Parts: sequence; structure tokens; C-alpha cells
Amino acid sequence: MRIEIINTGSELLLGTTVNTHAQWMGIELFKLGLRVQRQTTVPDGEAINLAMSEAMERSDVVIVTGGLGPTSDDITREAAAEVLGVELITDEAALRSIEAFFAHRDREMAEDNKKQALNPVGGDILPNPNGTAPGIYTPPRMSGDRLCALFLLPGPPSEMRPMFENEVEPRLRSLAGAHEDHHVQVLRFTGVGESDFHAKLDKELMTIADLEVGYCARTREVDLRLIGSKKSTEQASQLALSTFPGMCFSQNGESLEEIVVKLLDQQGKTISMAESCTGGLIAHRITNVPGASEVFTHGFVTYSNPAKQQLLGVSATTLEQHGAVSEAVAMQMAEGALAKAQADIAVSVTGIAGPGGGSEDKPVGTVWIGIATATSSKAIKKFTPYGREIFKQATSQDALNLVRRTLEESSNEAC
Repeated sequence: MRIEIINTGSELLLGTTVNTHAQWMGIELFKLGLRVQRQTTVPDGEAINLAMSEAMERSDVVIVTGGLGPTSDDITREAAAEVLGVELITDEAALRSIEAFFAHRDREMAEDNKKQALNPVGGDILPNPNGTAPGIYTPPRMSGDRLCALFLLPGPPSEMRPMFENEVEPRLRSLAGAHEDHHVQVLRFTGVGESDFHAKLDKELMTIADLEVGYCARTREVDLRLIGSKKSTEQASQLALSTFPGMCFSQNGESLEEIVVKLLDQQGKTISMAESCTGGLIAHRITNVPGASEVFTHGFVTYSNPAKQQLLGVSATTLEQHGAVSEAVAMQMAEGALAKAQADIAVSVTGIAGPGGGSEDKPVGTVWIGIATATSSKAIKKFTPYGREIFKQATSQDALNLVRRTLEESSNEAC
């Protein structure tokens, strides 16, 4: 199925608003076994008409986001009606829903909001319980010989995403048809690079019949995407897992922080962390996961040496002899966080993000990551000389992966 996405809004092209729709919908469509063939971003105004007309000539499905508001620059409905060659009429049920939205919030509805109830003749209204802009679906027959389905969705993510899941996905499944032999699996690896897959795995994967392979590389992470029959994806999955043992943290697309929270919850354990160079990023990632409150106790951001001493009990002598970026300090930070929080496991990071502050024996990009439990503590050294932002992301990934490996090892020992 040829699917094209059109994102409307001058703010997307000006850079004042980040276009997250393209990424999110690409992922959601891929879960259905569907892929986007093209994405276009256009400003408000007449450019929408041309983009929509061109897209419908080459696609089976066109999804348009934005331009369904009540203001003068919101003309996506009008553009769709013009491209389809039909009139716009007021949908009474949609109008009552918009009126009820305002009444429920004890707000007066402006006259301009009534235009949001306009619907191309023959189209279906897609309800929007999260806002005032209902979506619109026009089936393929309405586009004449083009036989292209059209979805118009609101721009705000809080409105678009629920509508996509509840209204668009079922229709796409029906349009695409069900394929029982079609399987999609995404395996996520850390501690291994994309080039490692090319060197050790690509040739063997190519020998598996009915299999499509793809990769997506991020900082300290590689996704292996497998598409094909159940037999072929299972064979490829087992091959990848055996080639890189212990490096796959998810076989279902979960993030590393989601896996860590899941493991902690399953083992009934709590975690604390002591961060210097990452400035709280590790705690931020953990607390983004629903249920983190059950397993996360404390996060210490001890950026300065006095903070490391006062909050974590790091020895002044250790700091003087080894420096803040050292194995000894990383271990004392983790041990201090464990004791102060009375947690079951603690992780620490101390490093040099740059661009200054490095030396010959401790260049920019050097970091020590500590881990402590009630029975042991250790620290590992990593090197990421690629700028502050990448350094922080890579360090947080390495720290979370060290926690994952420690939890998995303790679980295996218990068995």
C-alpha cells in the first residue's frame, strides 16, 4: 500500500515547532506492516491544495495533519473538498459535539468554531474527544479514478495520536487486508555497532528466504528490523541473538529504560543514581517510564566535588589523589547513593563532557560508570569524544545497560 503523509503548518518550516508526526506515524504504520513512501511538509495556504492533489495521484492513502482549526489559515477541509470536487456541508452531529466540548468546560464557543463541523459531502467524520477539531475520512471511491483514501487529522499530537489509533488504524487494516504470513520484529541492541552487524551477520541473514532486513542506528543503540514469514523472522532473530549474546535488550521494541524498570519491578528492587556529567539525564529517562515510582528512590546530581563529598560521602583524599573522573570516585559515588537512598542497586557517572577540561591521561569524552549493590561494587571506563550532547546520551545508555546486565546476572544467579 502506497502511503503518503502531508504535514501542514508554516511553523514546521520556520523551525519554531518540531515535526514529531512524521516519526510517530512512521513507527505506528510499521507496526501494522505498512510503510510510508513519502512525507511532505507544506506551509499554510494554497500549497496544501497542490500537495494533496499530487499525493493522491501517486498514492493509495494520503494522511494530512493540521489545518483543521477555526482560524483563517486553517483551510485543509476546503482544500480537500476542492481536490475531490465536492461541497462542504455542516455535519450536525459534529457541531453538537463541538458545542458540548465548550459547554463542558464552561466556555463560550466562538462563531468561527462552527467551521470545524464542515465535512466534504460523502466523507466520514472522525470524532475528537480531546479537542474541537473532528477528523475527516473520505473513502477511495470519492477520489474517482485515483482510488485514493484521504484522512484529515488535527495537528496537536494530543488530538492526532488518539484519533489515529482509534479511527485511522482500523480503516487502514481494512484497506490493506490481513496477511497472516506477514511478521514484523524489531530487536534492539546496545554495545554493538551497525558495522558489527555488517561484518558478522549480514551475509548469513541474506541466505534466509522471504526475509527483509533493515537497521536503524542511534547513539549506543542499533535496531534490527526483520520483516517476513514467521519462520524466517524467527530464524533471523535466533541468529542475531546467538551472534551478539547479551547485547539485545529488547525483542519487542521497548526502550532500555523501560526494560530496566521492568526488571526492577519483576525482582522487587529499587534503584538510586548519582550523576555528575549527565546532569540528571539517567533519572529523567527512568522517570519517563510509567511505574517508575515503584522502583526509583533518589537521584543525586552532584556536579561539583563539594556536592560529591557532602551528599554522597566521597572522600576528599580520594578526590585529591585520583581526581573526580576516576574509578575510585565512581565507586564511592555509587556506594554513597546506595547507602543514602537505602536502595537495592545504585549507578553513578563521572566524566568529562568537554569541550574543555580534558588532559593527556583523561581526554575529553572519558567517563567512569559505577554500580553498587549490597554485596559488591565496581566501575567501568568508557570513551565518547563526540560533543556534550552525544556524550551525555551515550553515557546514560551505558549506565542503564550496566544496570540491565547486573539485574539479569542477579536473576540468573537466583535461578
